[in-house]
Amino acid sequence: MVGRSPKRGEPAPIRRTRNSPAARLDRLIEDAIVDAYGEDEQRIGFLTMLEDNLALPFETVVLGVPVVVEKIDLSEAEEIVAICRRERSRQAVPILELPLPSPSPRGSEWIAAYRRWCRGR
Repeated sequence: MVGRSPKRGEPAPIRRTRNSPAARLDRLIEDAIVDAYGEDEQRIGFLTMLEDNLALPFETVVLGVPVVVEKIDLSEAEEIVAICRRERSRQAVPILELPLPSPSPRGSEWIAAYRRWCRGR
């Protein structure tokens, strides 16, 4: 609740500063879903932001195997996936489960924002 003091024994509310990582992700979420109605359109908003901002290709490791993330797409199940390639093989990996390399590619904050949005639904 906004503006109330915690009761005795209650933890103090989390205060997000304007520049905190959580506040930044919340702003990205707002940017992605600003004109979207319903979850399907919101997901498309995230897909668009990922396509526009995530630096591709990048390398990562999936199940102990190095892969190249070539593109971001929407699966038949309406799930945002990373299309990963290893030699001649390609596999769609849900973006929610995609391990990110260190350092993360430019634009990976959009993956973090999408993950936060999914947890909040």
